[in-house]
Amino acid sequence: MMMLKERQFAVSQWLLTAADDREVARSQWADQGIALLCCGGVLSAMRIPARLVWAAARTDDLNEVDDFLRRFFSGGAVFMDLHAQRYYALVGGATRWPWRGRDFPEVGRLGRDTFLGVPATHLTEPRGRSYWCVPMESPGDLTYMDEVGDLCHRGRAALAEVGGL
Repeated sequence: MMMLKERQFAVSQWLLTAADDREVARSQWADQGIALLCCGGVLSAMRIPARLVWAAARTDDLNEVDDFLRRFFSGGAVFMDLHAQRYYALVGGATRWPWRGRDFPEVGRLGRDTFLGVPATHLTEPRGRSYWCVPMESPGDLTYMDEVGDLCHRGRAALAEVGGL
């Protein structure tokens, strides 16, 4: 069984494969807690507004939302940018978003030629700028796009119920 620190190290090494410069990214994680990684290669990300995730979870309590997301996804990795109030589900680099833009206008796929500020793997509590709500369990453990879609559909339905759509 892999220890937490070993797992975080292995995951961070894998995430660094998406960096333009691994040493710069390591330094960014050490100094700022966030490193800029390139999307479209080994990973891409789905940007989801917090209000959609909170509607799906039926709460905006971050600890409860994190628990919900850990149960909702069958693996994968999700982090939240607390300042921008957005969640990012990491998906495969070549994964396509199968829904039309008008279905989920505020949801976006970050692909090739996009950089994403990714938190250091040890940041797993809702404080600071960004943190892992669903930490990556092993290198390359990415979220399934159909589950991201299910989350968005669930959130949209919940918002429609309360007239928040």
